[in-house]
Amino acid sequence: MINSNVVPWSTKCRFVRLPFFRACIAIAVVASLVASATVADAQAIPRITFEKYTLPNGLEVILHQDHTTPMIAVDTWFHVGSGDEKVGHTGFAHLFEHLMFMGSEHVPTGQFDQLLEAAGGNNNGSTTEDRTNYYETTPSNALPLALYLDSDRMGFLVQALDASKVDLQRNVVKNERRQRVDNVPYGKAHETILAALYPKGHPYSWPVIGSMADLSAATLDDVKNFFRTYYAPNNATLVISGDFQIDSAKALVTHYYGDIPRGPALPARPVPPSVVIQRDTFLVLQDRVQIPRVYYAWPTVKDFSRDDAALNVLASVLADDKNSRLYKRLVYDLQIAQDVYAGQQGSRLAGYFQIVVTPRKGIAPARVDSIVRQELAKLERDGITSRELARVQNSTRSRFLRSLSTDLGTAELLNRYNYFAGDPDFIERDAARYDAVTRADVQRVARTYLSIPKVVLTVVPEGETSMMLKGGDE
Repeated sequence: MINSNVVPWSTKCRFVRLPFFRACIAIAVVASLVASATVADAQAIPRITFEKYTLPNGLEVILHQDHTTPMIAVDTWFHVGSGDEKVGHTGFAHLFEHLMFMGSEHVPTGQFDQLLEAAGGNNNGSTTEDRTNYYETTPSNALPLALYLDSDRMGFLVQALDASKVDLQRNVVKNERRQRVDNVPYGKAHETILAALYPKGHPYSWPVIGSMADLSAATLDDVKNFFRTYYAPNNATLVISGDFQIDSAKALVTHYYGDIPRGPALPARPVPPSVVIQRDTFLVLQDRVQIPRVYYAWPTVKDFSRDDAALNVLASVLADDKNSRLYKRLVYDLQIAQDVYAGQQGSRLAGYFQIVVTPRKGIAPARVDSIVRQELAKLERDGITSRELARVQNSTRSRFLRSLSTDLGTAELLNRYNYFAGDPDFIERDAARYDAVTRADVQRVARTYLSIPKVVLTVVPEGETSMMLKGGDE
């Protein structure tokens, strides 16, 4: 869940500007999912109806029909992310987010976008530490085209992959890193925190985009071997959501994917021990910025764990909107900060809770730090109000409903629940987790997780290391 004015670096990086003809009303979509709902339970989170099956080659297929508009979303999740990489070989999953659009054996370079554009479609992809997704949204009559394009790059990408394509996209990714990490204000803060929060070698201790050195050292064989290992049907889930007929879709899936061979047995994924920081770690990062910024990070729990929902509620209470505690105190009342963010970042293996504050020009980081600590101490001591809890729970319910307002949003939910929760049919239980959170739960997780040792990073203008926060700053 994102609760932010300051948002961590996004892993979505390949934007294809194609015509996008969908106009979907959320209420209509929700109504189509819960046609039998009464007025009394109109706000209930609807169950997503679907059918799931597996092809002989191991490809999971999830089908969800919604005939509200003549549109479909085809959303493929490969269960590989930067957390599956190795030290010295980072950035491969993100590199493939680019290479997958560079042509396959039967779809020459450039044809993927041209064919989709001619059909009125849109496509993109994104990479995280846990998974990579590729999707198309098109008019429903273009479903065969979307499946043809996606299946060809799943089954026949390596045959068309050569050194020139790898070098081209390697340079694109390097330039992306320069633009989004190395040469952007505060750009290196995220990877600095990861390296301090997680022990060396932990799957989350490096950034999704990888390092310049690793990208430079990657050989064509390295890249091909990574693809053969992870981009096989037995490591993927295909979701089709929207206006289609089940029998026809099944026949198309079998036609386009059925002959793709199963990949090798997947390497055993590491199960690292729980992250424990022995003492508060204070870091300083000099950057070409005019205003400092303060980052706090505490190790917490992975996604869908027992305390994950309560930590998300805590983040919303702290910094979700203009009524949240840190925003009201720092930005509105005292006017000593220009923005504030709080979020529980739960992933498949671990999680962390983060607070980020940018002081206003001329305000020392120590001053905003004092207020942050005061507010956390107050929350741990007194808890939250019933009104705060109701506000966050209503906002969370609204976010669930908005996620169902498009075919792609529904497809992403089905894929997410299938992979992380082990069951595509999890939306009602997920929403129930938030409805069950109590004021005592929020106070408990604040005391449990925000009172333990943390990482504190101060990003300061070059030469201004005296601004760095240290233990005991007031």
